Amino acid sequence: MYDITKRRSVRKYSNREVSDDQLRSLLQRAEQTQTMGNLQLYSVVINRSPEMKAKLAPAHFNQPMVEQAPVVLTFCADYNRCTKWCNERKATPGYDNFLSFLNAATDALLYCQTFCHLAEEEGLGLCFLGTTIYNAQQIVDNLQLPRLVMPVATITLGWPDEAPPVSDRLPLEAIIHEETYKAYTAESIDAFYSPKEELEENKQFVEINNKETLAQVFTDCRYRGEDCKVISSQLLEVLKKQGFLN
Repeated sequence: MYDITKRRSVRKYSNREVSDDQLRSLLQRAEQTQTMGNLQLYSVVINRSPEMKAKLAPAHFNQPMVEQAPVVLTFCADYNRCTKWCNERKATPGYDNFLSFLNAATDALLYCQTFCHLAEEEGLGLCFLGTTIYNAQQIVDNLQLPRLVMPVATITLGWPDEAPPVSDRLPLEAIIHEETYKAYTAESIDAFYSPKEELEENKQFVEINNKETLAQVFTDCRYRGEDCKVISSQLLEVLKKQGFLN
């Protein structure tokens, strides 16, 4: 039985192919996930060819698994299909707005997560790439995504060729709030984050980045505020071009 507490991100894959039948079966079964109004506001672009994976790699900061994985899946928020259905059925759609993007993005991410669980149950390995919305325009161009379609998640998929350690997680008490949201105190932050900070791999992470604390690695190196502002501005431009901010 699949044990989610042992799940791990796999970045190295064997040469064994993921069959088209298996992939289609997983994608079809994942369609039973929750969806906004039963509209299934998502699409998936499947990339197997070395040429297309090479085109996508720069958008994902050339992480090696993009080209090495047998399959790369790009999950998209998609109101294009629904809009065309409405137009063909004497209905007047009004989905060129930010709310519609959020609805479709939620649909796509739910579908993506369900697919991930099903794939891992069958022994496949995968890695979620958070870089998808960082360089959305490159992905839009390479995948020729039409108006009202926006990439929101990417998965590399294949049979594992490594057994990386399970990533640490915060204790449950750090994320739950009974009835109303409770303020975090300096004491509770210490209690929740100290075990993470004391892990040897995180201590090394701090050292190699020449920082004093683990938090500084994230604020000064990985997710800098100024970078977030630039990427946010670029993302809004892509959303506008794709028709979601009209």
